[in-house]
Amino acid sequence: MNWFKRKSYPEFWKAYLSSFQKTQQQNLEHIRFVVFDTETTGLDTKNDRILSIGCIAIDDLKIKVSDQLELYLKQDKFNADTVKIHGLLKEGKFIKVEETEAIKFFLEYVKNAVLVAHHAAFDVAMINAALLRLDLPKLKNRVLDTGHLFQKTKIDTSKTHFSLDELSNRFKIPLHDRHTASGDAYITALLFLKLISKLNTNTNTNTKLNFKDLERSHKRIGLL
Repeated sequence: MNWFKRKSYPEFWKAYLSSFQKTQQQNLEHIRFVVFDTETTGLDTKNDRILSIGCIAIDDLKIKVSDQLELYLKQDKFNADTVKIHGLLKEGKFIKVEETEAIKFFLEYVKNAVLVAHHAAFDVAMINAALLRLDLPKLKNRVLDTGHLFQKTKIDTSKTHFSLDELSNRFKIPLHDRHTASGDAYITALLFLKLISKLNTNTNTNTKLNFKDLERSHKRIGLL
């Protein structure tokens, strides 16, 4: 009857789960957002691997430069064609950790924060694929996509997909360290705050945005 026994998970996963016992805030100023990005060996979420993860926190709707995480992963798989995009060599100068350690550090950092990314479904899928390889469940965090938030502003309805470059140029955000995980996370954090500001101006002046206002609609967008 061993199959009746509850599955045993590592302590770092239990600690991650325990952070969700707290009440999930709806007031944006009381939410810790973690804006993150992954650089990968390719776009196949099942077969490609994460090369680096960059995170930066937003608290009280302010970017916390002192609250960030940057991880470089050892490359079991190597795709020379993508090096020209992210610049990460198989060896390189960065200190790299095993995938298990990277996921552990990532979960310890994000806890129950709301995750934010541009085209978030891909980055979340890459993290979930790594969790699956560790025989762990999927991420539990609430997730926001800056691409979807831009659609909510109704600034441009000519198409449904806008790249990070396009939106950064539109909002005059410098593309510093583009195509590094940490650089893209910071750019996305700036974009996120500009979108929140725009959405606030679009709402009734007596009404304050809350988290439910930012959640995606039932309409399917890309991978989400």
